[in-house]
Amino acid sequence: MQNIFKVIRLAKPYHKFIYVISVIIVFTTTLELIAPYIIKLIVDQIELQIKSRAGDLQRLYFLIGLLFLSSIFSIVLEAVNHRIGDYASGRIGKFLTDKFYEKIFTLPQKYFDSQISGKIVNQLNRGIIALQDFFGTASNFIVPALIRSVFIIVLLSFYSSPIAIMVLLIFPFYIYISHISTKKWGEFQVKRNRIEDVTRGRIQEVISNIRLVRSFSAQKKEQEFVSENMKKSVQVYDKQSMSYHIFNFLRNFGLEAGLVVIAVIVFRNTFLGILTIGEMVLILQYLNQIRRPLFAMSFILEQTQRAETGSKEYFEILELESAEKLPGREPSPLFDHPTISFKNVTFEYEGGDRVLKDVSFDLSKMETVALVGHSGAGKTTVTNLILKFYEPTRGEIFMNGKKYSKLSHDQVRSHVSLVFQDNELFSTTVFENVAYGKPDATEKEVIEALKKANAYEFVMKFPKKVHAEIGERGVKLSGGQKQRIQIARAILADRPILILDEATSSLDAKSEKLVQDALEKLMKNRLVIIIAHRFSTIQNANRILVIEGGRIADSGSPGDLAKRKGVYSELLRYQIEGNQKLLEKYELQ
Repeated sequence: MQNIFKVIRLAKPYHKFIYVISVIIVFTTTLELIAPYIIKLIVDQIELQIKSRAGDLQRLYFLIGLLFLSSIFSIVLEAVNHRIGDYASGRIGKFLTDKFYEKIFTLPQKYFDSQISGKIVNQLNRGIIALQDFFGTASNFIVPALIRSVFIIVLLSFYSSPIAIMVLLIFPFYIYISHISTKKWGEFQVKRNRIEDVTRGRIQEVISNIRLVRSFSAQKKEQEFVSENMKKSVQVYDKQSMSYHIFNFLRNFGLEAGLVVIAVIVFRNTFLGILTIGEMVLILQYLNQIRRPLFAMSFILEQTQRAETGSKEYFEILELESAEKLPGREPSPLFDHPTISFKNVTFEYEGGDRVLKDVSFDLSKMETVALVGHSGAGKTTVTNLILKFYEPTRGEIFMNGKKYSKLSHDQVRSHVSLVFQDNELFSTTVFENVAYGKPDATEKEVIEALKKANAYEFVMKFPKKVHAEIGERGVKLSGGQKQRIQIARAILADRPILILDEATSSLDAKSEKLVQDALEKLMKNRLVIIIAHRFSTIQNANRILVIEGGRIADSGSPGDLAKRKGVYSELLRYQIEGNQKLLEKYELQ
């Protein structure tokens, strides 16, 4: 019940709906329980008429009319209750989704480094559905079950104490069996959830990388992976189902056996004249109705257990320690031409090796600085720290002389635009992707950014032009087109620091030329940080920082570093030799 209490506390703004629903249910349940008593009075009038001709026909009509009105009123209340329940359920679902999504945005980057996106989404969906189902159960079953149980036992005790006691004894037996059943169900469900999280996470990865899967003819392998996991899930479900149905048989058999014994006593007492026919009808109706609170309590236990297991990961994520605060509505104040400084910065990923070791450097305003080094040297880690995706293990980073630790994540990132190596685009329109960093941008501003990014021409060829949808991760665009859309986004955002992470590494020569021309416009009057393996992209840099083994191995202008022995000249030589061999092969020298 731990998670149930959490969600009840969490959904405090919606308690008023639960109170209203509970009051309506009290009236509805009361009407349903009064109906058998009205039927008893009707039977009494008929019995009186048969025995002594003393029945009252007007009273009979009145009771029939009262029974009809109580049924109509009960139906109306039930309809109102369900409408309010749906209204509250939808808003509780939205509330829980908002809470989860808000939490996701505040988690540290290291959480996403170790999680599969499909798994996170599956946990969210399962948690929300389980909790919404529980709220529906709570409002529609818990209150009626309690009222109906108390009312029936009290009324039965008025007519026959032994019968009331026997009915009362059925409850602990039925609830105990239900408790064991739901506990076993929950244990199996945890195992199924683990398997399904992995499976659904993999399915999402495969769909995102469908071209890779097809190019390596790995469809069968991926299908077998999912099929094998689903087979394991089915095997667990078989055991889960078998356990449930065994316990379900035991509790229902025990219930029916108990009710049969009680019914025999009722018939015997009626036969002996201890009970009237009307009283017999009343008791039998209530005995039939006693199934409803018992079934309801069983269902409540099952839904509670499902909510517990289904929301387990939901609350685990909600209880993770936040590393960030969500940006406010008002934009953060910007530094005029900011500078960045690393002072003895050391960084290591959680559970990994040390990536940066005692790194220090200064980046001046409106300077173009390239980070060069072998793969894995720590270049991308430097930019991740600049973006405050991670905190240094030791040392300090400064922006305009102010410690990063004193600046919010939003304050830091509001200064930075990025053009990624990977095409970080959404499956929406060209307009929405370009305007992502400036949501209030006009169409005129977006078109101007596209022109500066050398993207206007190809965008205007789309039937819907800037409102054309580009598909997931820009699948409908070429590599160069994707990069130019990213550049247009950075141009429109117009931030004083620009990070180019291998922005031309995957392009052909023509696309690279178009992208380079667009980048030159973007780089003006900014502090630019470039990560690149192609040395053609960094020859206009003011300074190069050579990173080797997590340290700054060298620094200087491209010309200076090319002349002296080191990592830069080594990498440059490899690239020149490769180009030289190509020229010789095709006799282009």
